[in-house]
Amino acid sequence: MSPQQIDRTGEPLVKAVNVIKSFGHNEVLSGIDLQVHAGEVVCLLGPSGSGKTTFLRLINQMETLTGGRIWVGGELVGIEERRGKLHVRSDADIARQRSRIGMVFQRFNLFPHMTALENIVEAPTRVKRTSKSQATAEANRLLEMVGLSDRATYYPAQLSGGQQQRVAIARALAMQPELMLFDEPTSALDPELVGEVLKVMGQLASEGTTMIVVTHEMSFAREVSDRVVFMDAGVVVEEGPPNQVLLAPRHERTRTFLSRVKQEHETDAAHEQQTVEVLEELDG
Repeated sequence: MSPQQIDRTGEPLVKAVNVIKSFGHNEVLSGIDLQVHAGEVVCLLGPSGSGKTTFLRLINQMETLTGGRIWVGGELVGIEERRGKLHVRSDADIARQRSRIGMVFQRFNLFPHMTALENIVEAPTRVKRTSKSQATAEANRLLEMVGLSDRATYYPAQLSGGQQQRVAIARALAMQPELMLFDEPTSALDPELVGEVLKVMGQLASEGTTMIVVTHEMSFAREVSDRVVFMDAGVVVEEGPPNQVLLAPRHERTRTFLSRVKQEHETDAAHEQQTVEVLEELDG
């Protein structure tokens, strides 16, 4: 759990009120209320299809709200009030709002024709009009922070999945966001590469970075998050400190989900052990 004291008396950095999202007749989110304060790390857990990723995409305006409101940094997302009426924000204003938020996806989405350094420099110079020299200096600092200072001139195809994801994190941080969103950032990685990405995320948490993380990594949620939110079927089923939700959940839906995750982890561990034993026999 991040060591800094979270001030929950002031206005939250992220505030969602009765958030609804439908795709046609399919209601994916059915009235989400959630607050995240500056410096807080919140992990969203839940089965596939529970609406976790959709919620992140609404915060970052990659989807539009069907109903409800979201505020980030005190500003309504996607809309604004003028003379008592609500208006859709201009594309330029939406881009400005989005630039305050960093997002890291399941897939790394790096530009394949650019080096690691160029991937990181691109947005600050184009969106924020940062000078090339300043953006390059910051990119080198961020590459060092994520342990990739020796990979600055490498292209994505020359990097492992874990290295690509760390570059993606550095790229998001280059915009100096107020909020970082992570959408299952380790789900596309081989098991041995997961730890290197979670280590960087843990470092960000310890430095007071505000983070909302969709994840199935229960150990990360338990050790790093300030709060865990369990979602299912488009609603928040329960939320609270990680030890409470993960070790003593109040709701049956949460208990069923955690039991299933535990069984999957145990099965995966058994398969890994069998693979090791087979390889040892072949070596022998």
